[in-house]
Amino acid sequence: MAEYVEVAKTTELKDGEMKSAKVAGREILLAKAGGKFLAAQNICPHMGGRLSDGKLAGTVVTCPRHGSQFDLSDGHVVRWTNWSGIKLSLAKTFRSPRGIATYSVKVDGDKVSVKV
Repeated sequence: MAEYVEVAKTTELKDGEMKSAKVAGREILLAKAGGKFLAAQNICPHMGGRLSDGKLAGTVVTCPRHGSQFDLSDGHVVRWTNWSGIKLSLAKTFRSPRGIATYSVKVDGDKVSVKV
């Protein structure tokens, strides 16, 4: 049964910042965008990069390995890689584009919790 687990204090992240947290054996990415906390899997499904080491622009996180981008609001793929042409076609053939898992976030006072 899924339950909320505290992962941070509200003061730990400023707008536009991210961090990783281990929750119930999973590596979670916690981000703050537009004053709202968002949570998703921290490992990129393309080539395993740690998304928390990437860049955040609004709700879109860019993987530091190959530039794959995901929207943290719902996990959908914005861009599979920053490659083009034949290299992009091969990347899509060997690892088809897929989104990332997102998690429900609850803020209670100064506590930020993620449902896992």
